[in-house]
Amino acid sequence: MVLRGIAPALLALLSSTAPALVATAGVIRGHIDVKRDLSSGDPRPAPAALGMPRSRRAEADRRVSVVYLEEAPQSAFPESFAGRATLDQRHQTFVPYVLAITAGTTVEFPNNDHTYHNVFSYSKAARFDLGRYGKGHSKSWRFDRPGVVRVFCDIHSHMSAFILVFAHRYFAVTGPDGNYRIPEVPGGSYTLAVWNDGQVREVRPVTVPAAGEVEADFVVK
Repeated sequence: MVLRGIAPALLALLSSTAPALVATAGVIRGHIDVKRDLSSGDPRPAPAALGMPRSRRAEADRRVSVVYLEEAPQSAFPESFAGRATLDQRHQTFVPYVLAITAGTTVEFPNNDHTYHNVFSYSKAARFDLGRYGKGHSKSWRFDRPGVVRVFCDIHSHMSAFILVFAHRYFAVTGPDGNYRIPEVPGGSYTLAVWNDGQVREVRPVTVPAAGEVEADFVVK
């Protein structure tokens, strides 16, 4: 997959060749400090949404990062995950801007605006077009292939979001404070990656204890 330099780290999600699954597990936690200039480069001329000015909302969205293991422990996640998630449409904005899920998850796209929307993607990991539908209606799509899916609205060009689809469950989305936590990681050595605003920004080796926590902080410049 080629998407703004994201391919090298995300292609590893298709394999599971890391250390074998063991009975004990640890936790990876840390903080992502985004120091990139987020005041420019956002292509979404959206109106004010969710109780804050557009510029502040867009900056908050673009600070969201996803931290994940490039390779899952062997046999850690052998079965398809039939979960469900929601990517809402409110104030002509996708909420959340970044959604991370496991392969096999069905995502609902409810329309809570007073206008029609048309959700689609041309991404390699998922190509779909849900057609136009109005307020109070919802359509869904099952994401079976790992990778990055960029979602748009055919009617409102300023609307966009990212869906990151993983072949395992060892990932976390940062909270408003920039903190993250990946629980129940089998002890072993892995490569930890940080994705932010369309790109993998850094990768780093990490050794997870059989029990306990390891801290991994990152600065995204």
